[in-house]
Amino acid sequence: MTAARPILLFDSGVGGLSVLQAVRVRLPRAPIVYAADRAGFPYGTKTAAEIEARVPALLGRLAERYDPRLIVIACNTASTIALDAVRAALDLPIVGTVPAIKPAAAVSKSRAVGVLGTPGTVIQPYVDRLASDFASDCLVIRHGSPELVELAEARLRGEPTAPDAYRRILDGLLSQPGGERIDTIVLACTHFPLVQAELEAAAPRPLTFVDGNAGIARRTAWLLRQEVWPDMPGEGVAVLIGPGAESEEFRRGLASFGLTRIERL
Repeated sequence: MTAARPILLFDSGVGGLSVLQAVRVRLPRAPIVYAADRAGFPYGTKTAAEIEARVPALLGRLAERYDPRLIVIACNTASTIALDAVRAALDLPIVGTVPAIKPAAAVSKSRAVGVLGTPGTVIQPYVDRLASDFASDCLVIRHGSPELVELAEARLRGEPTAPDAYRRILDGLLSQPGGERIDTIVLACTHFPLVQAELEAAAPRPLTFVDGNAGIARRTAWLLRQEVWPDMPGEGVAVLIGPGAESEEFRRGLASFGLTRIERL
C-alpha cells in the first residue's frame, strides 16, 4: 500500500463494490482495501448471532493487518446487526450501510415503498425503526431475496443471468397486498445496485430504484475531510477471505472497480 492509510470496505461478497464506486467518485486519490468474506458468504441467510460473532472479529484482524483510516461496512445485513458491536470493539471511524428508506419515502408519490433486501436484513428491528421514523405515512412492503445476491455475484464473474429470474424476484415484492401501489423500491443490499439495470428491464411498470451509496460516500468523505492523500489515483487491493480460485473474468471484474491486486486473509 501507499504511505497513506487506506479506507477499508468490507462485505461478504462483491456487493460492496457498488459502495466503492460511489466512494471513488468522492475520494479518487484514497487508497482502498476491499475485503470480501467469501468464507462467510452469504450473510443474508445467516442468523444474527452468527453475524454478531463473525463480523467484529474479522474486522479486527483486517484492521490490524491494513491499519485503515476508516472502515465502511458495505453490507446492509452486517450493518443492521453488528454495527454497534464493531464500533465498540474498534477505535476507528466506522460507517455503516442501512436501507435507504428515508430518501425513498421522500421521492415516492404513491406513498408505497418496497424494500428489496436479503432475508437477514428485511426482518431486522432496525428496518422497523427506519420505516417508523422516515416513512410513517407510507405503506412499506418488504421482500428478502438471497437469489438476487447470487445473480449479482454471477454478473461480476461474467456469467449470463436469466431475465425471468429478475421478474420472479420483483413479483415476490409487487404481488404482495398493496404491492400494486409501489412506485419506489429500496435496494437494501449493496449487491443489488450491481444488477439495477436488469431489475429495471424486468419491471412490469416504471419504478424508481433507490440505494444509499451516495450518502455513504458523502459521510465517508466528510469524516476524512482533513486527510491528505497522495497526488496519484489511489491504489486498490482486494482481500479475499476463505478458499476459492479466481477466474480471469472475476479478476477483470475486480479490476474494473480499480482493484488491481488480490491478497488473501
